[in-house]
Amino acid sequence: MKVVIEFYRTRLADDAHAVVGRETVDAADLDAAIEIARLLAKTLNMPQWPDAVAIADAEGATIYSSVTAAQADIDKGPTS
Repeated sequence: MKVVIEFYRTRLADDAHAVVGRETVDAADLDAAIEIARLLAKTLNMPQWPDAVAIADAEGATIYSSVTAAQADIDKGPTS
């Protein structure tokens, strides 16, 4: 399936979103699209580090959104 992966920054004061990266990719399913997004978050050359990612289907409907893995790791805190 063809999906659009968008990486964006969010301003906490008013929840404004600024897209810092966008890629259209083919993925076997949603799990594959999420894995591609994780890889792109680490390797895509973007002007700023993204806070979050959204994946949309070919019709533009958002089928997944989340904070980026790096932010999630920060939120989890140190591991023992």
